[in-house]
Amino acid sequence: MVTTINLDHMAIVLVEPQIPENIGAVARAMNNMGIRRLILVNPERCDLTRILRMATGTSIDIVEAMEVFEDLNEALASFHYVVGTTARSGSHRPSLTNPRDLAQELISISQNNHVALLFGPEDRGLSNEHLRPCHTIATIPTAQFASLNLAQAVMIFCYDLFLASRLPSEEPLPRLANKFELEGMYGHLKSVLTRIGFINPQNPEHWMLNIRRFLSRIPLRARDVRIIRGICRQMDWYAAQIEKHRKKTERNLDSP
Repeated sequence: MVTTINLDHMAIVLVEPQIPENIGAVARAMNNMGIRRLILVNPERCDLTRILRMATGTSIDIVEAMEVFEDLNEALASFHYVVGTTARSGSHRPSLTNPRDLAQELISISQNNHVALLFGPEDRGLSNEHLRPCHTIATIPTAQFASLNLAQAVMIFCYDLFLASRLPSEEPLPRLANKFELEGMYGHLKSVLTRIGFINPQNPEHWMLNIRRFLSRIPLRARDVRIIRGICRQMDWYAAQIEKHRKKTERNLDSP
C-alpha cells in the first residue's frame, strides 16, 4: 500500500520558550503547513494575549488546543520517535540529519508512530539534557550565521514535512516503543550495568549517552524493549547470585 507522511502524528514541542509572540508565530507556521499539535514545556511566559497577536486566523485553534507541561519527560511519554533540533554541534550533539532528509525518514515512521520535534529556548537552544531522549538530532544548514528565529526554524521543518506528505512510501514501520517504555529500559540498563561494573558509577550518564546513541540507530519496537529488559532482569538475578555466594564464602572464612 502506498502511503505518505502522516502530519496528524506530528507534534511541535517548544522547550522553555521565552517570548509569547514566538509561540504565536510558531502556531501560524504550523497552520500554514498542516501540523496541528503544539506542546509547550515549562514556558517562561504563557501570555495568551501576546501569543494571539501573532497567531492570527485559524492558527488560534492550534493555540486553544496546545498542551502545556512542566516536565519534558512527561510531555514526551506517549511519543514513539523524538527529534531534537540544534544549531550547535559537538561530541555530545552530533548533527545526524537535516530537515529535508529527516522528512523523508519520517514518511514510514509516521504511519504507526507519533513523532515529536523539539525546539529549545530562544537564547540558548536545547541543552544536552534536553537532547538525551532524542532518537536523532537535526540541524538546518546555513551559511556563516547559524542562529534562526524560533518560528523561522519551525517553519523550515514544517515546510519539509508538508512536502514529504505528498511523497509516497511503501514500507511503513510498525509501532515503536514510546518514550515512557524507552526511559524505563534505559533506567533499568543504567542500574544493572552499574551493578556489574560496565559503566562508571561516578559518571553513569556519560556512558549511557553512548548506549542511547547505539540503541537509537534502529528505532526499537515495544517487543525489543521487553527483550532488553528481560536480559537486564537475568543479569540482575545472576549478579545477585554472585553477591550471595561471595558473602557466604566470606562468612565461612570468618568462622572459627
